[in-house]
Amino acid sequence: MILINMITLKKLFQPKILKFLIGGGLAAALNLALIYLIIEKLKFNTPLLRNIANIISIEISLISSFFIYRIWVWTGGIWTIQEVFLRQLPLYHVSAGVSVFTRILFIFPILDWLKVNYAINTIIGVIASASINYLISDRFVFKTPKEKIYNNSQSEKISVPYYPESLAPALSVNHTLRKDESRTIDISKSVKTLSIVIPAYNEEDCIIQTLQTICQILEKEKVDYEILVVNDNSKDNTEKLLQQINSENSKLRYVNNYYPNGFGFAVRCGLENFTGDAVAVVMADSSDAPEDIVSYYRKLQEGYDCVFGSRFIKGGKVIDYPNHKLIVNRLANLFIQILFGLKFNDTTNAFKIYRKDVIQGISPLVSHHFNLTVEMPLKAVVRGYSYTTIPIIWRNRTTGVSKLKLKEMGSRYLFIVLYIWLEKHLSRGDYHLSNNRVLVNQRLKRNG
Repeated sequence: MILINMITLKKLFQPKILKFLIGGGLAAALNLALIYLIIEKLKFNTPLLRNIANIISIEISLISSFFIYRIWVWTGGIWTIQEVFLRQLPLYHVSAGVSVFTRILFIFPILDWLKVNYAINTIIGVIASASINYLISDRFVFKTPKEKIYNNSQSEKISVPYYPESLAPALSVNHTLRKDESRTIDISKSVKTLSIVIPAYNEEDCIIQTLQTICQILEKEKVDYEILVVNDNSKDNTEKLLQQINSENSKLRYVNNYYPNGFGFAVRCGLENFTGDAVAVVMADSSDAPEDIVSYYRKLQEGYDCVFGSRFIKGGKVIDYPNHKLIVNRLANLFIQILFGLKFNDTTNAFKIYRKDVIQGISPLVSHHFNLTVEMPLKAVVRGYSYTTIPIIWRNRTTGVSKLKLKEMGSRYLFIVLYIWLEKHLSRGDYHLSNNRVLVNQRLKRNG
């Protein structure tokens, strides 16, 4: 039984992350012990003395955790007074302070506002706070200068990051595919027809402009396409407008959502009815740039299974993004990045493109609402499909009303993220692409 538990722990945690967590636990235990000793044994019983006791215990535990990490987690590097005490230790204090203040001032209030249960809120806060401390420590605190020799005569000191093994794939700079990706890119898999699925609910003010702009760009770039709009039982004139534009352009068609209302259901309806070799999910409010659809299509032709856009990398841009949504977005994506070890930092954005076989491979989809935007890319990544990331531009809608309600989505997003995380770690690869191929081949042999 003990052996089974040890094996499970090794699967759930990379060695250095586990060491980091253990080191943090030891520092926390030391903090509690010091507070007890100073207050109870040394009689620091006045309010002022209790505050002093708290400061002393926190400082000693911080210094202790620093040396635990420096010796046990981020090994090697330079051990000099200037490097350790004048640079790394002060930076580590900043790292710990940032993680604590982020939890207190942002994570807890936002999750509380989203009506997330306080116990779950606390767990997420602790994980996020520790993760922020880990990332900052890794990228800045324990970034160690190394000496390299050039031309056998000239010596120059350069600074390079000392990455822990567990985060190296996620933090390397020139990296579009995951390092642990075993798939090779098949450049012969050309996409002939591109399908675009657009869910639409009460979009009479913008749907015509969105469709006309996309059509113009795709025809100009000579991309063979179909556009499938899913009318999510709109109560305005959206369906009449779709009927009108369908009569003018045979490449544009629409279906009425036969599922209950909801963004996730509408997209799923579209994914069950598109006919192209690949499909892009695009919003009806013109927030996604049509030029980026073409960039997706061109990149997909290189052989990738999926292409994900990011608004938060060099070349990406957001225009008129509401501040409260931006803060929630970045915290949610940071949490997903850390949990799955991804470099990709814009998982929650719906605007992505997938080959047809990817859609089949990640089905059945279970999300009813906007959490589908997280389910699709995470399932594709976890199940072994290849992907790359390009910068994209997003602009806030100028007409109509946003359908995303943050208060209603917090727990749903968390459910999907944890559901796929459990699949990744506990399913033993049952849903991975390699096993899916075996099942398909066996099915073909039986039918043949």
